[in-house]
Amino acid sequence: MIWIRALLATLVIALLSCTSAPKKQAPAVAPYDAKKELSQAQIDAAAGSDKKAIARLRALITKHPKSDVADDAAVQLAKIYFKQNQFEAAYRSYMSVVDSDVFSPNEAEALLGAAKCLHKLGRLDESLALATRGLNIPGVSEAQKLDFQRHRYNLLSATGDRLEALRALAFIYAKDARPDVKSNAQARAQEIVNLGLSETDLDKVVDNEEFGFIRPQAAYRLALFRLRQKDFNGARSLFAKAAETGQGTPIQAQAQSYLAQIDSRRTVDPYTIGTVLPLTGKYAPMAQKTLRGLQLGLGIYGNDRSSFKLAVVDSEGTPEGARKGVERLVTEDNVIAVVGSLLSRTASSVAGKTEELGVPSIALSQKSGLTEAGAYIFRNAVTSEMQVKELVRIAMEQMGLKRFAMLYPNEAYGIEYANLFWDEVLARGGTITGAQPYSPSETDFRGPIKRLVGTYYLDDRKSEYQNRVREYYKKEKKLKARQSPPDDLLPPVVDFDAIFIPDSPKAVGQIAPMLAYQGVSKVRLLGTNVWNSSDFVRRGEKNVENALFVDSNMLNETSFKNSKFFKEFQRIFGEEPGIFETQGYEVGMLLRQMISGGERTRVGLAQTLAQIRQFQGVTGPMAMNSQRELVRPLTPFTVKQSAIVMWDPSLELPSETPTQKKTLRR
Repeated sequence: MIWIRALLATLVIALLSCTSAPKKQAPAVAPYDAKKELSQAQIDAAAGSDKKAIARLRALITKHPKSDVADDAAVQLAKIYFKQNQFEAAYRSYMSVVDSDVFSPNEAEALLGAAKCLHKLGRLDESLALATRGLNIPGVSEAQKLDFQRHRYNLLSATGDRLEALRALAFIYAKDARPDVKSNAQARAQEIVNLGLSETDLDKVVDNEEFGFIRPQAAYRLALFRLRQKDFNGARSLFAKAAETGQGTPIQAQAQSYLAQIDSRRTVDPYTIGTVLPLTGKYAPMAQKTLRGLQLGLGIYGNDRSSFKLAVVDSEGTPEGARKGVERLVTEDNVIAVVGSLLSRTASSVAGKTEELGVPSIALSQKSGLTEAGAYIFRNAVTSEMQVKELVRIAMEQMGLKRFAMLYPNEAYGIEYANLFWDEVLARGGTITGAQPYSPSETDFRGPIKRLVGTYYLDDRKSEYQNRVREYYKKEKKLKARQSPPDDLLPPVVDFDAIFIPDSPKAVGQIAPMLAYQGVSKVRLLGTNVWNSSDFVRRGEKNVENALFVDSNMLNETSFKNSKFFKEFQRIFGEEPGIFETQGYEVGMLLRQMISGGERTRVGLAQTLAQIRQFQGVTGPMAMNSQRELVRPLTPFTVKQSAIVMWDPSLELPSETPTQKKTLRR
């Protein structure tokens, strides 16, 4: 065995002599007793007798420094130090093998051990340099390379070098046959590609074979970047590469789906409009109303028929259903534009997908910031931003209110409106004196209101409360003793002129009387257009008197019921149209006019829609603003003597009789 090891050393040294690496001499053959002493040291170490083992190993290294046992002894000594957490000593022992001018077959093991010591010492860059150096040792085995790459991956992940970490993972995936290791490497690599790499890094991965199995994923990811940039040729090339190199994987099918979508851009039927609506589930009635209006606007029904077709997809009320619906409309029906969606939960999916594919879409959702998704996104709806801006303007400029509080449900709708209201009040120089969220399932509201007006936490007003308790008992002595004072000794702190409650009539019907019960009176309630319902005054009764909200007055105008749309809709469908039918009709009419006027491409249609300065809606002119939203005038409403009426400044005058005002809805 000794002569085999010596021969191996001679061969490696011969190889080294052909390179620029420093030449190393062959080790001397240690005597038999030295090898026996090494074996005994190893036995001591295994038995936990570290002191004995260390003494034997040091002695061996001193007596036989350039022999074929010295490197074994140094490595064994380093392992003992490492186990004892003496990482500096372990590092020096490992490096004595690496830096020796005598060849050692243990050099790769020593380099890896030294790298791990530096890692423990927090010297990550030095540790990484040693691990990388180990990959280039002549004669290093594949198993050892795998160990070095595992260590490199840990270091690269810690230092944030995602590209090199991905390279290490690709090597581990290729060389380690264990299924669990491959699965783990694949998951981590996909995470890096999807979340951690820039376009520049993805380019490097796609063009470098060292990244192996993850290249299709990188090509797919980079193609999505190109698609968002409207570089359809670049995206198509990368999707094709992803499909080709990712054969037999989910990437292939995903990439081929995008290839079909991109290719479908070349085929557009200008007279086919697509719509994505929640036609099943709880929102189906709302969707059906919108669909009828859209069909009438396009001329599919009615006396004024056209050659337009409407391709309809049911989103099932889910983001995934909405996204797939858009894909189908583009690839199978070749629509020139898409109408949808009604729901906040699906609106972003429709907007994002149509923008990605370069297809104009007109949303009917109130979701905040929806048109910011891109230049192909338009909207016809009374949005949350529109309502809040007008509501705050009237409250502050025309009513003179400056201080506001907020009670809002802790869910998407309430949070969105609360944030918009807060920002708008501050922008106009007002103040928010208190804001209190509550659970969407709340039915009591006592707790949220008491927290808002400072009567919930007694310790916050401890001295005031104690004084009121003393005064209470003084009065009770003259009457009749009671065991405990009432829980309403502290008056509410009402440091606001109005309270904003972005919630349904049902919730406000519970909140408003509780406010009065808690002593919060003579404070105006502010809300959203969901209050524009007879249900609001029925539930709120006298407690919502003088409440204020804004909404489109379209449905209440005489011109609406006298309009061609109203009469035609009622004749065809046997019922009066509402806001959903009207919005759908207006979008259908708008698209019909643009396309009949000569627009035959998606790009041209998007540009023309963005430039609309006046469009005749059902009851009056509308215009497209800079956010690509069709805007119509909003009207303030209030409650007077259990009736919703249009608000105007004269209603605030004491001499004015509310019954003199025109009642719009009871």
